[in-house]
Amino acid sequence: MNCFKSNGKFLLTGEYLVLKGATALALPLALGQSMEVEILGSNDGRIYWEALLKPAVNGLWSTDIVHSEIPWFKVVLDKRDFSVVATDDKERAERLSDILSKAKRLNETLFDEPSDYKFCTYLDFDPHWGLGSSSTLINNIAEWANINPYLLLDETFKGSGYDIACAKAEAPIFYQINESTGQRVNESRAANFNPSFKDNIYFIYQGHKQNSANEVKAFLDKKKNYDREIKSISEISRIIPDIQTLSDFNYFIKVHEEIMSSCLERKRIKKHFNDFEGEMKSLGAWGGDFFMAATEWDDDKVIEYFRNKGLDVIFKYNDIILNREIEKTLTL
Repeated sequence: MNCFKSNGKFLLTGEYLVLKGATALALPLALGQSMEVEILGSNDGRIYWEALLKPAVNGLWSTDIVHSEIPWFKVVLDKRDFSVVATDDKERAERLSDILSKAKRLNETLFDEPSDYKFCTYLDFDPHWGLGSSSTLINNIAEWANINPYLLLDETFKGSGYDIACAKAEAPIFYQINESTGQRVNESRAANFNPSFKDNIYFIYQGHKQNSANEVKAFLDKKKNYDREIKSISEISRIIPDIQTLSDFNYFIKVHEEIMSSCLERKRIKKHFNDFEGEMKSLGAWGGDFFMAATEWDDDKVIEYFRNKGLDVIFKYNDIILNREIEKTLTL
């Protein structure tokens, strides 16, 4: 049995404009998705797929193995043409069929074993949260298939690819699409982002998932020149890891939000929480998924404030952001 694991993601800076070459600051998550692949003894020309979700315990997502995982998607595919034989979710089944078909196109030796295949995936978070259920799946399949995950992403969900870069990152990264040579190159490097004020940073789920693919298409369809905004956003991305105080951090977050509000012709998220003391920032596609809040308020006040707004999925920075580089330093 082969096992694969990929990290979820947050895009702290550079949303939308990363598609046009801006430098973005991206954060890999401690939550992700794993995948196990088994070649069976049977040979019925089938691919058996089961997606499992780790359960919530007292409102928190548990990694405790004593709690049984919850099945949330099953499908049986024909191994020859990836057609759906049986499923409990036709839309997801057809999407998976397309991904495996594209993977086969990139590596023609896939599924050549004269046996059936069984795939089991384990998701650490609710698939509606927008933390990377698709990108972690793409990266796991690409790793198993020995193909370039960016090519598989481009053949399926599109997007900038920052989420693929986060999938195997061990700490925050700078990410940029470089097309200076005439070919698209996905570049990532360590960002050394470990804010001293991370206890003042929270990530809150808005209660609904945004369709990133539609957002990407709508933005790319705009014919506007964003050179000035790209330069400003890239500079903010590079500055943020060096910031030492919460007040300076909030200043640049506000500037970033105002630039993007003008680009997108939308109100920034703070406008919906005018009585919040601190700053807020949309993460990735605006209008859904998670947003960040940075404040001097203590934990109890933050939790009470957002719960009174009907938002009760709240993570502190250290509870969700992955930084194995810091962990390595602490164990030396």
